[in-house]
Amino acid sequence: MKSDISLARFKQFPVLMWIFLFGSFITRGSYYMVWPFLAVILYEKFALSATEVGLVLTSAAVISVFTSFIGSSLSDKVGRHTLMYITGVLYIISFSLLAEVETVAGYVIVMTLCSIATALWRPLTSAAIGDIIEDSQTRELAMQSLYFIVNVGCAVGPLAGVWLGLTGEQSSFYITAGAFAILLVLLVWGFNFSDKAAKNTTAIDEPEEKKPAVQGKQILRILFADKLLQCLILANILCMFIYAQMDSSLIQYLTRAEAPDLLALISALIFTNALVIISSQFLLLKMMARFSLTVRIQIGLVLLMVSQFWLALNPIDLFWGWIGAIVVMSLAETILFPTMNVHLDRLAPSHLRGAYFGAASFYDLGFALAPLGGGLILDYYNGPTLFFAAGGLCLVVIYLYAILEKLPRPDFANPS
Repeated sequence: MKSDISLARFKQFPVLMWIFLFGSFITRGSYYMVWPFLAVILYEKFALSATEVGLVLTSAAVISVFTSFIGSSLSDKVGRHTLMYITGVLYIISFSLLAEVETVAGYVIVMTLCSIATALWRPLTSAAIGDIIEDSQTRELAMQSLYFIVNVGCAVGPLAGVWLGLTGEQSSFYITAGAFAILLVLLVWGFNFSDKAAKNTTAIDEPEEKKPAVQGKQILRILFADKLLQCLILANILCMFIYAQMDSSLIQYLTRAEAPDLLALISALIFTNALVIISSQFLLLKMMARFSLTVRIQIGLVLLMVSQFWLALNPIDLFWGWIGAIVVMSLAETILFPTMNVHLDRLAPSHLRGAYFGAASFYDLGFALAPLGGGLILDYYNGPTLFFAAGGLCLVVIYLYAILEKLPRPDFANPS
């Protein structure tokens, strides 16, 4: 199926979709003013080792993965927007607390709350997009657009932080909390007062009688029987583990190796990552329209592997070398991440969309384990060893995607 990015497709977006896009921009922008610098904050405030920093980040993320699966599956029954309201309030509370916390234990608790909110929000949004947009090509464009606008926020956030003098400042988390308060107000308006949103909210909250009534045990039975989904989850856990080394371990490596102009380098890496995605996403989407989703993902994995070997070989003081590696990694991300969401959306039965996107939250185990795994390798070996190992794991993921279509799937029409 070819991707269509015409203006007519954008005009098909309901009001609620535009709220998702605007909300994602303001929340991601404020988020990236300070969250990537948490590893630096923990190191400078408490002199934690790379393994200890990794354990703090990992413990918070692991808890959030399982919370996300339960919450996203529950959303198929209780309604997407109700859980979105709850998650938005949790975001506001947790980020406000993160702006004030002063102890390691406090960081662990509050970062766990932040991670739970983040892990709940992503699959809820993806599933909600599937609910409000019926046409598959328009839905694919919506998911691509959401990913695009998130990265616009990621690009603007660090630059705004530098301009405002907030980069790496703990108090910046109040801005993130405020951004989510704005988004929450917009969501309430979008769900309750927009004619299009109101129509779709009814569809979300009151399941149609024609949809098969699937019980919790049946959902689990289907997920366990879907071998393709299980292989996909394993492949994407490994993929996220590899990619997440940029968010945690690379920053720790640069910090401990005393890379020149550290904060400027970290900000430049984040900005480069977002800028590449912004400038190349729809161009790559058009160029790869003739390829199947699986082939697109395989191409992205090859680029990801190249970036990891580049990071392993780059001298610590070669500023533009780090930028070059991140350019290649960003091209891989541009292809991989939105394509993964579209791939899952096509695999998921409509009445189990929440459960499938909830199951996909297990991808985040890769993100969760990356800080600890990367920290251990940094403490006992070194940065190049870590990135050579990550490059090797890319080959494993490529193999898993190669066998994906050969795996059996359950009969969704008869889940019992």
